[in-house]
Amino acid sequence: MEIKEITGGVCAPKGYKAAGTHCGIRYSSEKKDLMMIVSETIADAAGVYTTNKVKGAPITVTKENIADGKAGLIICNSGNANTCAPNGEEIAKKTCELAAAAVGMKAEDVIVASTGVIGEPMAIEPFEKGIPVLASSLSADGSEDAAAAIMTTDTVKKEIAIEFEIGGKTCRIGCIAKGSGMIHPNMATMLCFITSDAAVSADMLRKALKDDVKDSFNQMSVDGDTSTNDMCMIMANGMAGNDIIDSEGEDYDAFCEALAYVTRYTAKALAADGEGAGKLIVCNLEGAPDKDTARKVARSVVSSSLLKAAIFGEDANWGRVLCAIGYTDAEFSADKVDVVMRSEKGSVTVCLDSRYAPHSEEEAAEVLAADEIIIDVDLKDGDASSTAWGCDLTYDYVKINGDYRS
Repeated sequence: MEIKEITGGVCAPKGYKAAGTHCGIRYSSEKKDLMMIVSETIADAAGVYTTNKVKGAPITVTKENIADGKAGLIICNSGNANTCAPNGEEIAKKTCELAAAAVGMKAEDVIVASTGVIGEPMAIEPFEKGIPVLASSLSADGSEDAAAAIMTTDTVKKEIAIEFEIGGKTCRIGCIAKGSGMIHPNMATMLCFITSDAAVSADMLRKALKDDVKDSFNQMSVDGDTSTNDMCMIMANGMAGNDIIDSEGEDYDAFCEALAYVTRYTAKALAADGEGAGKLIVCNLEGAPDKDTARKVARSVVSSSLLKAAIFGEDANWGRVLCAIGYTDAEFSADKVDVVMRSEKGSVTVCLDSRYAPHSEEEAAEVLAADEIIIDVDLKDGDASSTAWGCDLTYDYVKINGDYRS
């Protein structure tokens, strides 16, 4: 299937508008801290959420609101996670009511999300101030402002849109996301909002998203911390005019392929912008006995703090790759592992059959001097494969998180 990248982010699909503004949750008036995405019609909706036992109030409210598989509006603030606040759920519900009233919708059709500092008091006044501004400034060109409003320690906005065909109809998917720290597998490890004009039932959206994240957002790690507010939400309003996808088949497969394009692009972008990161780490794992093992081993490699530190130092300490493989909680043989490190600057084989492979340390250091480092691992114990994304561990990570609240 042909997939074409286009502009417009979450507003690229038909029937969506977005906006972002500063409402006063964040100290700096130069930083947007509240955003809204609205569908012209009520859409089918689905979501996946953090597995952290401590969850932000917006997750509880959002789960209740989309229990019927319907939503028409997403509202999200940055600067305060609305987690462990004494009145958090009340504020999340009131936010839904304010947002819905501003655009003529029911509060039960609102997806609400928050990101920022955990354990801070939360007030409704900034929402009362900012929501009317958002409603009056909704635009088909508003995706970039919306993406900017959900950033916390992110250094760049994460946004993508694509175009593809289903049943002879042109369909689109758009996405914005945020995430830089507190990122580790266990869904969803960030905030991600996806829009589509394809017609897909809520049940099939739920299945597509749940299956997809196993190979996208659950395959990235920055620092080993799983946040309290993580969610990935998708709305599909059907305005593309394709026959509704309500069962598995060719059209469903095409939609899943398009969704995977968007989520893998986004997962890679999130990992590359990890807090303090200077290098993206990609682990391509093959030769595993089954898919689940392949996923686990690839994740283990990119999650290793020791390996991440070595990549920062441009040190081809491949023993740390083998170590991370060895402590993976899965059943497989680690006796015949091959490891290749490569980048735009070249390639070096550092390990063959789980033993040292003669190589030049100088050439290896040159390979690791690039911004994107690919580690190819072959377990030679089966036919399953997987990819995971991570980043190096730098001094700046500690600096950023040492004074995060200030």
